[in-house]
Amino acid sequence: MPESGSLQRRLGLFDAAVIGAGSMIGAGVFVAWAPAASAAGNGLLIGLAIAAVVAFFNASSSAQLAAVHPESGGTYVYGRRQLGPFWGHLAGWGFVVGKTASCAAMALAVGAYLWPEHDRAVAVAAVAAITAINIGGLSRTVLVTKLLLVASLVALVAVVVAGWSSPDTDLSRLFPLETSWFGTLQAAGFMFFAFAGYARIATLGEEMKDPARTIPRAIPAALVAVLAVYLVVGMTTLAAVPVATLAQSNAPLQQVVLSGAFDGLIPMVNIGAGIASLGVLLNLVPGISRTVLAMARERELPSWFAHIHPSRSLPLRAELTVAAAVIVLITAVDLRDAIAISGVAVLTYYAITNAAALTLKPEQRRWPRFFAAAGLIGCVILVFSLPLTSIVAGFTMLAIGVGLRVAIRLGKKS
Repeated sequence: MPESGSLQRRLGLFDAAVIGAGSMIGAGVFVAWAPAASAAGNGLLIGLAIAAVVAFFNASSSAQLAAVHPESGGTYVYGRRQLGPFWGHLAGWGFVVGKTASCAAMALAVGAYLWPEHDRAVAVAAVAAITAINIGGLSRTVLVTKLLLVASLVALVAVVVAGWSSPDTDLSRLFPLETSWFGTLQAAGFMFFAFAGYARIATLGEEMKDPARTIPRAIPAALVAVLAVYLVVGMTTLAAVPVATLAQSNAPLQQVVLSGAFDGLIPMVNIGAGIASLGVLLNLVPGISRTVLAMARERELPSWFAHIHPSRSLPLRAELTVAAAVIVLITAVDLRDAIAISGVAVLTYYAITNAAALTLKPEQRRWPRFFAAAGLIGCVILVFSLPLTSIVAGFTMLAIGVGLRVAIRLGKKS
């Protein structure tokens, strides 16, 4: 039998919302504008709005399911309970694949802003540092997340101030729209990367006080707050920087500051971007490890991962393994590919989330059933709007997970 234990319930509503916001801010606001601009030109704000709508529908489904199943594991648990073991496994594996790619993207973003000439080395160092912080314990992680979130918001204020300091900054650059419907949908697929962090809240069900009430309130609160920040930054970015310049940069908000009169703020923004990305890593790595923990408890991953460290009260083996996988991925992909592959896997995860929400009983619903149906359709559309190479790579990784599950189950029978 695997060694197991109980996680401690330490998190209230405010801490849960901060973790959700800290998981999102940095994921998109510092990096996703470039691939979205390449796809949709100055129509990327429409893509942002589409991504936000799909994210809201997904959030409503996640919140309803989390209230019914307040356990660690997110849609891995929801899929198993509502749809069956196969769909739960596919969701769990999709979360692991997608968020591992997200971690690689965030680590590479740290390097792109702080030391672009050695971005991969910086990325590896960032993952090692964040893993050490997480091993220090969840209460310390929440405190550091709050500090990182404040630092990120200060940097974004600097970006907005610098962007509007230029006499050339003009909202008329947003019109006329020079985009296509497919390009706008592809931009939405990239920008969805900026909203996926609220899943981090649902993975911590066993560590929240009164999770049935906390999770459904924390997810929408974090999402609305982050959307407001993204809209302000997105409008400033398009008004200040030509779309062609934006599309070519791995550090797009740096270009906003360079366009204005306060280019002395560049170090602050670079450091803020690095800090924001570190904040995302700080929350994603343990989020993935909790899903690995839940899958190991069900014997769909090796039971070795089901161990909870007795004094630290966290799944130490799973967390260290996730960190190692992120480091390997950093050496294999670039920033934009990591974002796109993450999008394929995470949107698949949320498609299963919405499908599971469709099966809830009327008395278990907090939002109309239509929300779950719209979220499911939206996820499918955004997946197939992403670049073909990323779709193939993402689905290949998902298929590998299914193959591993079949192999493990055949091994148990033999």
